[in-house]
Amino acid sequence: MYMTFRWYGDNDKVTLDYIRQIPGVKGVVTAIYDIPVGEVWPLEKIMELKNKIEAKGLNFKVIESVPVHEDIKMGLPTRDRYINNYCETLRNLSKAGIEVVCYNFMPVFDWTRSCLDYKLSDGSTALIYDEKTVQQMDPLKGDLELPGWDTSYNKEDLRNLLIQYQSITEEDLWNNLKYFLERVIKTAEEVGIKMAIHPDDPPWSIFGLPRIITNKENLERFINLVDSPNNGITLCSGSLGVAPDNNIPELIRYFGKKGRIHFAHVRNIKITGEKCFEESAHRSEYGSLDMYEIMKAYYDIGFDGPVRPDHGRMIWGEQGRPGYGLYDRALGAVYLNGLYEAIEKGCK
Repeated sequence: MYMTFRWYGDNDKVTLDYIRQIPGVKGVVTAIYDIPVGEVWPLEKIMELKNKIEAKGLNFKVIESVPVHEDIKMGLPTRDRYINNYCETLRNLSKAGIEVVCYNFMPVFDWTRSCLDYKLSDGSTALIYDEKTVQQMDPLKGDLELPGWDTSYNKEDLRNLLIQYQSITEEDLWNNLKYFLERVIKTAEEVGIKMAIHPDDPPWSIFGLPRIITNKENLERFINLVDSPNNGITLCSGSLGVAPDNNIPELIRYFGKKGRIHFAHVRNIKITGEKCFEESAHRSEYGSLDMYEIMKAYYDIGFDGPVRPDHGRMIWGEQGRPGYGLYDRALGAVYLNGLYEAIEKGCK
C-alpha cells in the first residue's frame, strides 16, 4: 500500500508544498473541479494537473472523483450522451497514467452531515451526523449547505430533481447503475483503469432518496453487476463503519480476497446513538473502530493500492474546508503508516 492525500487544487489552503512534507505520503488524490458534471475532461487539462503535482515529487495515479451525471442515475434518455462522455474522460485519464477512478452513485447529495463545526470535548471541531436534525432539514429552504454536494443547483433545479427521484425505487437505481457499469467497465478494461465506487455516506436513505451501496450484501451485488476485476470498491471505513452491522476488517478481507478493493479510505468515527455519529481523531481509542485491526486486514490481503486518511477534525486553530484541513489528516496519515509498519515488521 502507499499513502496518498486529497488535494482540492490551487484554491485549497492545503498546498502541495505542505502535503509533500507529511512523512510517508507518496501521492495526491484530486480531480478537475471547473468542468461541468457530465462533460469530457480534456487531456490538456489533465496533463496540466499531472505536471503540477509531479513537479512537487508526488505521484498522481488516483482521481477522486469523476462525478456521475444525475441523468445517468435516473435512467433518463439523455444518459447515453453522458456515459459516452464519461468513457472519453476515462480514455484521457489513462493517457495521463491514472490507474484508479473513485466515484459514487448517491442521488443528488454526496456525503451529508448535520453540523460541520461541532465542538468536541478537547476543543477541536468536527463533522457530525444527527438523524433527528437531518430529518428536520429542508434542502429547498437552504437548511443544508455542505461541501460534499453540488451547490451549483439552484432551488428550482433541486426541487425538480427531488420530484423526479420520488418515482425512482432502489431497484430502479440498481438497474441504472448496471446500465452505467456495462458500458463504463468495458472502457475501463480497454484502457487499464480500475473503477472504485465509494459507499453511500451515511449508508442509509436521506430525504427519501434511495441509497444502495451500504453493506456487505449490497457490495456483493454490486461487484456481480459486471463481473470484472476493473469493477471494484473504494472501501471507506468511515462511511460504512457508522452502521454497527458493517464489520470493516471482515469486509476488507472478504472483498480484498476477491481483488475488488482498489482504493482505501481509512478513518475513525464515534457512534453516539442510532444513526448518529461524530468524526473523531484517527486513533482507535477515540472512536468506535479498531484501526489496528483495519490495517492488519489490509496487510493480510496484501493490499498494494492507494490509501488515504479521510475526514479530519479542525485542530490548533486551523480554518479551512470542513473535514479537509491539514493538521489532523496529516496526523492520521502518519498514524496509519506507523500502524502498518509495526504490523509488517511484527509479522516477519
